[in-house]
This record gives sequence, C-alpha cells and structure tokens, in this order.
Amino acid sequence: MQLCKVRRADGAVEVGIWRGERIDCLNLDGKDGRRTLSDVLHADDPVKLASSLPIRCTVGLQEVQLLPPLDRQEVWAAGVTYKRSKVAREEESASTGGSRFYDMVYSAARPELFFKAPASRVIGPGGTVRIRRDARWSVPEPEVALVISPTLHIVGYTIGNDMSSRDIEGENPLYLPQAKCYNGSCAIGPVITLAGFLPPLPEVTIRLTIQREGKPAFEGTTTLDALKRPFEELVSWLGREMSFPDGAILMTGTGIVPSDDFTLAVGDEISIEVSGIGRLVNTVG
Repeated sequence: MQLCKVRRADGAVEVGIWRGERIDCLNLDGKDGRRTLSDVLHADDPVKLASSLPIRCTVGLQEVQLLPPLDRQEVWAAGVTYKRSKVAREEESASTGGSRFYDMVYSAARPELFFKAPASRVIGPGGTVRIRRDARWSVPEPEVALVISPTLHIVGYTIGNDMSSRDIEGENPLYLPQAKCYNGSCAIGPVITLAGFLPPLPEVTIRLTIQREGKPAFEGTTTLDALKRPFEELVSWLGREMSFPDGAILMTGTGIVPSDDFTLAVGDEISIEVSGIGRLVNTVG
C-alpha cells in the first residue's frame, strides 16, 4: 500500500491511497477530529486504518498536485553509508586534508547524521530544487528515505533528493551545513510505501537520470545491497538523546555520485526512481 498527499484544483488538501493513475482520497473527518497523514502513519496499524477509512472521492493523477508526503516531520540525513559515497567525499576534500575524516566515519560505529530541512522547506514532486549561487560544483544525491514514527519505528519508505554543494563541503568539512542546508536543497516524494510493501531490501534498485536540454547528461544505478549500515541501526543512532513527537524522515545516504567533472545546471531535470516506491522528478533552479 502507498499513501500520498495531494492538492485538488479547488485548493483542498487530501490524503490518499495511490492507485497509479488515480488516487482514492480518504475521508479523515472522524469523531476524534480531522486526521492527518501523520495520524495514519503513526497508528498502531497504518495499513488497517487506511483500509478501514471511507473514500471521500477518487481523482485522476492529472487532476491534482502532488505534495511532499509529510506534515511536520523534520528531515534528517545520513552520510558516507555507501562505499562510493565515501570515495567521492574523500576525493572532494583531498586537497584540504579532510579526506581522512570520511574514511573514519565509514569505518566507525557512530554514523554521520545531520539535519537536512524542516517540513516547511521540503520540495515536492514536480517542484524546483536549487543549486546555491555561491557554489561551483553541485549534485543531487538520490536516496531511500525512512518514514519514522514518534516511537522510532520505520513505518514506510519514500524517495529523497539530498541536494549538495560538493565544493563547499570539500573546502572544509565544517561547512557541511552550508553545503547541505539551504532553500530548495531537499525534495521528498512522490508517495510513501508502507512498511511490509517494499521488495526485499537487497533487491531494491535506485536509479538516477539527469536530463539537460532533453538529452541524458548523467545516469547511474545502485542497490540497497551496497548500503553498509542497516536501516534500524541508523534509526537507533538518530533516536539517541533526541525525541521526535511529530515523527521524522531519515534519508539513508547515496551510492550514486556523478563524476568530478559534472555539475548541475539550471533547467536540468532530475529523475530518481526506486523500485517499490516510484519516481521523484524535479527541475533545477
């Protein structure tokens, strides 16, 4: 089962069950007040609750605007969780002597975790992500994102794009927040695949395609089998000494890194496809 959040032509926001070319919008007006997407996700049994709710209406995909599938969740991210990412981060910081830190993180028990965006700064499907004006080397980072409940359970999966300024981070690892956190640096969507409905993790493929002026500028593929750290381990570390009353989204790192001579340009189309979830498409601004 897959859930989504949409805005209808009349401006009404709906939570729905994704049916491919159509969406069954759920009637969330219960006796206990209006429910949200998070109320469904954080229920004891999200599948049972979603299946039991009446359908308010059914709309075609072309009739609505897809919104980021979250409410007030913070978005966090993990880094250096794939061997390819470790190598790329070492390469970008080699001239400044910071490369050894990424090798240390890859091998350490404690993962790299960082805050990515509040819900208000998350871009949805079809929206515009951004490259920093003061960056010379910008890339998307396609990732599987975990949907986490306030009790730190993984209740679903979605797609995340962790936009990054590699030259800023490579200049000094302490510049990571500026390289990672800025307006338009985070996209999530298009749907949440509920826990239990994703294919076996080693079989999940992540594919990145970047189109420039209608032609392929970059393509890359990896699988979750190449991920070094189990999802539950990342969630466990995230939950140490922190609580998430609204739940959280945790992006789990990237195993696809374009070559050093590639940088995004305004107008590029970024497509991230993850088997069992769908395809997140954004334009670069």
